[in-house]
Amino acid sequence: MAKYFMAIAGLSGFLAVALGAFGAHGLKNKLEPDMLAVYQTAVQYHFYHTFLLLAVAALLLKYPQQGSLVASAGFTLAGLLLFSGSLYVLSLSGIRWLGAITPLGGVCFLVGWALLAWFGVKVAGH
Repeated sequence: MAKYFMAIAGLSGFLAVALGAFGAHGLKNKLEPDMLAVYQTAVQYHFYHTFLLLAVAALLLKYPQQGSLVASAGFTLAGLLLFSGSLYVLSLSGIRWLGAITPLGGVCFLVGWALLAWFGVKVAGH
């Protein structure tokens, strides 16, 4: 699983840079300031959680059988798709109901971090 999550983290980082640059240069004069701020929030959380995914993938290299790490990576990936994904689409399309999906992604992020903490206490702490 480590190699898959490492590859996904690399792709996610690539996309975060590309989407961030697109937002900064291509959308600067195209989106209203409030929607540009929403887009920037998507990029910001995209970057933060790409680093979490990368860290978990690296830990999986040493602890490949740890279900809490696999679950952490899965929830983090789901959070990226639901949280950042919904904000990207909301900011570009103006479809406001997508904002209702965003908190589900936030919950996935929280679960991903909590599972990493659980791993830290349960496994790495011994």
